[in-house]
Amino acid sequence: MVSMKKLNIGVIGLGGIANFHIAGILASGDAVLWSICDCNEEALKKRAEEFDIPEARQYLNYEELLQDPELDAVMIGTPNGSHFAIANEAIKNGKPFALEKPLTIDVREAAILKELLEAGRIPHMICFSYRYKTAARYAKWLIGQGKLGTVHHVYSQYLQGWAINEQLPLLWRFRKELSGSGALGDLGSHIFDLERFLVGDISRVIADAGTIVKERRQLTGSGNGEVDVDDYCHVLARLEGGISSSMTITRFAYGRGNYQRVEIYGTKGALVYSLDEEDTLYVKFEEENDEVFRKVDIPDEFKADQMQSFFNLLNGRGDGLDATIEDGYVNQLTIDAVIESFTEERWMEVKKEVSQIV
Repeated sequence: MVSMKKLNIGVIGLGGIANFHIAGILASGDAVLWSICDCNEEALKKRAEEFDIPEARQYLNYEELLQDPELDAVMIGTPNGSHFAIANEAIKNGKPFALEKPLTIDVREAAILKELLEAGRIPHMICFSYRYKTAARYAKWLIGQGKLGTVHHVYSQYLQGWAINEQLPLLWRFRKELSGSGALGDLGSHIFDLERFLVGDISRVIADAGTIVKERRQLTGSGNGEVDVDDYCHVLARLEGGISSSMTITRFAYGRGNYQRVEIYGTKGALVYSLDEEDTLYVKFEEENDEVFRKVDIPDEFKADQMQSFFNLLNGRGDGLDATIEDGYVNQLTIDAVIESFTEERWMEVKKEVSQIV
């Protein structure tokens, strides 16, 4: 049933990613920024003043926010280590939610959330935001139309350079207890989802990973602390149908901001999706007698906005391309298999059944 009123949306977690989600809420004609929550009181008050949120809808405790009967849905953008507890509470209160990736810090937590949502369906979205890039959506459509023929190879990169700064303190992204993994969960989760979105499931992996800066100064200023997550991770994989893939993932690519590239090669064609300042798509198709790769103009029908897509989902107008708890769970299975692979230095199968994990 389509709602006739604007959706009251709460935002839990007011860190950097919140800017993106709040902008999406404010830009939509279907929703309003209803309430906000953060454990940092100073940040909470600053954002409340910025967005004119009354004191009654400012929360230091997410459990209280989720108990608001006027709240229609919530955006969860906290560090990875708190995803499970907050999503669990949202499900308990029957609140639809959009949850930042990765789903949780390990597959055990992911399996529990998956089972809870299977027991009582609640509209939800896992925020694999690159599903909403026009080039990625058009690439998916072209592949579905058979433009590439039989796909044999996928080569993917996700490169950032911000962590090369050794003066950065021991942020939560550098701590396993808060993040689960490093570049792997931060960037790799997006690449795993993109390859699955475009081509198919990852079946088995072998990986190499490492930590370049092994200590960083404590946020408290009292000495250094250990960086116990990966700074980079390189993965070889087999996808369903025997497709071979390589993935390069790092936060130590000097000069790179948010560089992403996926090349897909088939028997009748190839395409190159690229994201840096904007998303672009280059193709070369046998049936169109292309002599060189050419940049394509992407039809407007493939344009999408992540937050608007969430509101469409809540209002019964979803397009079926949003990531679900199942997608987040499979993604977490892949992350855990990669960690096991680079720890044990061998090929690992990506398991599929909850019973194998729990």
